[in-house]
Order: sequence, then structure tokens, then C-alpha cells
Amino acid sequence: MSAVFEHPVSIMVAPNGARRGKADHRAIPLTPAEIAAEAVRCRDAGAAMLHLHVRDRDARHSLDPGLYREAMATVREACDLVIQPTTERVGVFAPADMMRVGRELAPEMLSLNLTELLGEGSEAERDAARDFLAELAQLGTVPQYIVYNHDELATLRDWHARGWLPQAEPFVLLVLGRYAGSVSRPADILAYLPEIPARWRWGLCAFGPPELACSVQAALAGGHCRVGFENNLVNARGEPLADNAEQVGRLATVLRTLGFTIATPTEVREAFGVRG
Repeated sequence: MSAVFEHPVSIMVAPNGARRGKADHRAIPLTPAEIAAEAVRCRDAGAAMLHLHVRDRDARHSLDPGLYREAMATVREACDLVIQPTTERVGVFAPADMMRVGRELAPEMLSLNLTELLGEGSEAERDAARDFLAELAQLGTVPQYIVYNHDELATLRDWHARGWLPQAEPFVLLVLGRYAGSVSRPADILAYLPEIPARWRWGLCAFGPPELACSVQAALAGGHCRVGFENNLVNARGEPLADNAEQVGRLATVLRTLGFTIATPTEVREAFGVRG
């Protein structure tokens, strides 16, 4: 444990996302082999977790459990990163598709947005979402709840108060900025801090060139970090990064210089109660 800070910082890499492709950056990994090779480089640079998107034969975002199994098996053969499949709908998939990913894969971790999981927000959909979260707990899967705004964080707090979130210490990912129209700023994290219950675990990802600064701010405030080409392709000067591992390495170097310990995959599994 660091002599300066109380907790090791976990670095997650999100190497591709649902929307970007080779035209955006030639080093974006899309195939299982490319993702696994990038996972190894990011592991060596300091990452402990992999936020995983998979693509179909036309390089489109997919929630196909079969494609996930192939990619996850390839990554597992290559390194020991904790693998977190996404359930992002991107305006194409339905809550049932999100649930299918969790039920069929029973992954170590799973990324989900509660608003997307609730669909149209009917009582039946609410009950289905609540039952699904209980199933994930039974499967031993640790969900990470993606939060895009203060209202979504308030909804999570309400669900937790009602006993509908089965985790005693939910894991939340705050998202700063968007692909267009919203700029990430490190100071924006501060507005969220009073709204996060003391025992909750949280991390942050940020769009655009301020990604590294926002990540460091998150660590300083007691959170964990997610970086990668899903949200950002450039350094603080706007120059293209060589690959995902470059930004992971930059972040790990800064954090270590400040006195943080960088969590290993084994330490993440132990701290978050993830089964190996």
C-alpha cells in the first residue's frame, strides 16, 4: 500500500468502444487477436481491467455472447486482466440483449447503464431490471454502473436505499464529456463527490484531450481511472497517441510519481470481490 494514499488505484482500459474504427485511428483493436495483443501491452503499462466491446463481421458494435466468448477466451490466453464486457445499447439493442450478455457469460465484471436497462421505464421493466441485478449477484458478477449525469446517480442512490442494488458497495463509473458538444474538465468531478455515498466505489472516464488530467483528478479524489481509445485518441496537446498502452503508461507514471500504488489484476479481484 502506498505510504501517501490509502488505496491502490485501479486502471481500466477501454481500447475500442462501440463507434470508432480504423478510419479514426489505425491502432484501434477490433478483432479478438488485436484486442488481446493490446490487452497485453496495457497490462504491461499498468492496467488491471479491460472494458470490452466486440464487433461483428462488418465491424459494427455487437452484444452477441458468442462473439464475446471468443474475444474473452483470446484475452484470457494472453494475460490476466479482469475482463468487463459492455452492455451498451447504442440505440440498436434492447434491455433483453443487455441481460442476455450477463446471463450467458456470467463475467467477472459487467458494465451497464441503469437508464438503458430500464428501457421505457414501465413497472414491468423496472421489476425485470431489479431481478436481473439480483441474478448478477448470484452469478458472482460485479456490475459497474455507468453514470452520465447527476440524475442517474440520484436514481442509483434511490435504488440502493430501496435494496434493489444487491451490492453493499456499488461500483460506479462517472462519464465526463461526450463525443461532441461537451468538454471534459477535471473540476467537474468535484460536483459529484458529495453525491457519492461514502462506502461506494467509483471511477471516472473522460472524453478528449483532458482525459489524463481528469483521471489524475479522480485518483486524487479517491476514485479509480478508465482511459482508452473509446473516449480519447490524443494527448493533452491534441497529438495522436500511438496506442492505448501509451495513455495507460502515462497515467500510471503520473500516479506513481504522486505516491499512488497501481493495483494489479489480482488486487482488483480481491478488493472488488471478483471471482478469478
